Amino acid sequence: MMICNCCGSTHFQHQDVLWEELIVEWRISNYEVDYINQQQGYHCQNCHSNLRSNVLALSIMRSYSYQGLFQDFVKEKKKQDLQVLEVNEAGSLTQFLRQMPGHQLKMYPEVDMMNMSFADMTFDLVVHSDVLEHIKYPIRALSECYRILKPGGYCAFTVPMIIERLTNSRQGMPPSYHGSGDNKEDYLVYTEYGSDAWKQVIQAGFQECRIFSINYPAAQALVAVK
Repeated sequence: MMICNCCGSTHFQHQDVLWEELIVEWRISNYEVDYINQQQGYHCQNCHSNLRSNVLALSIMRSYSYQGLFQDFVKEKKKQDLQVLEVNEAGSLTQFLRQMPGHQLKMYPEVDMMNMSFADMTFDLVVHSDVLEHIKYPIRALSECYRILKPGGYCAFTVPMIIERLTNSRQGMPPSYHGSGDNKEDYLVYTEYGSDAWKQVIQAGFQECRIFSINYPAAQALVAVK
């Protein structure tokens, strides 16, 4: 039985999220479609956290050696002192992170991950979810995360990862989008991530990258350690 890492509920619901055009552009098999749909579409009926948000919450809690629920983690006295930057909304985690006094949510285009305006060593924790694939130079973005983290700080994040592949640039390929609507260009995909996504963390200057998984192969989160 699945228990939500965020709120503790055992009530989950599934809905498919991938559409045929993206499946073709992404060149993914039926097996890959199934686990990506799990990652994005299998969600808690109480707090609406999908597997992607669940594994990201788990990765943050484990990095701080916390055993419990994310809704309690953010209220713990020692964690209330953390300086936290959330870049765009990290799935469903915003509702919990905003309970931390040191939390800041910065949305694109207010913040450019490749050139952030924050001073060096400002934050204890940087969180983002399925953002890097939309950034032209993701290693540059990760290096900015490294710069603004305090020593011993964490950058916890997810990318949509096809685990049987290696990371691949979409340069020279037809445009592909992980979204639709008026701001479709904001969802343009520059990078298709595979099992070697951790390499970009090291290339950005970090010396350690941790990988956390839920319902493998459905949901992985990475934590870069400064």
